[in-house]
Amino acid sequence: MQFSEIFNFLEMIKWTKILNILLTIVFFLIALKISKTFLGHIFNKIKTKITDIEAIKNLETLHIISVNAINFLLFVFVSVNILNQLGVDVRPIITAAGVLGVAVGFGSQKFVEDLITGLTILLEGQIRVNDVVEIQGITGTVEKMTLCLVVLRSVDGCAHYIRNGMIDKITNYTRGFSYALMNITVAYKENIAQVMQVIKNLGDNFVQDEEFKNKVDGNIEILGLDGFNDSSITISFRIKTLPKMQWDVKRAFNLRIKEKFDELGIEIPFNQLVITQNKD
Repeated sequence: MQFSEIFNFLEMIKWTKILNILLTIVFFLIALKISKTFLGHIFNKIKTKITDIEAIKNLETLHIISVNAINFLLFVFVSVNILNQLGVDVRPIITAAGVLGVAVGFGSQKFVEDLITGLTILLEGQIRVNDVVEIQGITGTVEKMTLCLVVLRSVDGCAHYIRNGMIDKITNYTRGFSYALMNITVAYKENIAQVMQVIKNLGDNFVQDEEFKNKVDGNIEILGLDGFNDSSITISFRIKTLPKMQWDVKRAFNLRIKEKFDELGIEIPFNQLVITQNKD
């Protein structure tokens, strides 16, 4: 065999490997697209048969985690295939990874703790994507959830990454239903029973309003006189709402109370500083 023939043969092998690698990458991209579309179709089909809001949230979270898991498996498969195409023996790498995994396992208690806690949170449906929760003193919307961490987006736009292993308490503000809990202070001179009746009437009209009746899930509840302050009395009340609607309802109802109190002349006291000057 002449040198030119050997060179051509080597060139053919090189280009064959490159072509195989390119085909493998194309396969990877197509498989990602197909798996994402297939899972989306399956979960959307299931979602159309479910009417419970909580079940839908659980399904959406499971959908995201399933897509991430399949993407990871495809990435590992394609990476091994490409290494094989390059002539790299992956068996020592797999063996080393196994030994390394055992070694790291003894010092990776936090990672294992993250996985176990994440799995528990997922199976129990404690939080789901788009829930508004408080974790580790941080309040925000669940933007992403994996078996290792939760990503919260707070109202100021910051993204907070919280390891699942650090979570020991979760406050979910949007699980099942919510309450728009409100307090109003009025002057001591006001007729408290009359003020409560004004709030009750205003609330009854509010829950029937076309703009808000699809956000509330019950009538207003007057909880009663909640406290005596230095210059005012606090009255507490609440309106049951659909999940995540409590803040919209609270803001709108507070505005109506202010307008109604101004109309009726009911005083909402505020702190005032009086300075007395003695003239010598």
